[in-house]
Amino acid sequence: MIPFERAWPYDIQMKDIYVHSCPFCGQDNVLLPLRPSELKDIRTGKKRLLVFPCCHGRVTVLDADEDYLLTDTRLRK
Repeated sequence: MIPFERAWPYDIQMKDIYVHSCPFCGQDNVLLPLRPSELKDIRTGKKRLLVFPCCHGRVTVLDADEDYLLTDTRLRK
C-alpha cells in the first residue's frame, strides 16, 4: 500500500508537469523541473531529486503513477 502522507498529486499540461500547490510553502500552480519522459525512468526504479523552484524545498521521488509522485519525505500531516 502506498503511504498517502508521502505522495503528492501532479498534472501534465502540454509536456509540463505542475503541482496544484507546493507542499512546503503553499504557492499555487508550481511548474516542476521534470519532464514526462523522466517519469518513465522513475516508474522503472530510478530515483530523482526534485527541488521545488518556489522555495527550494527538496524531496527524492521514489516512484510515480498517473496521478501521484511518491517521495521519501512526509508531505502531509
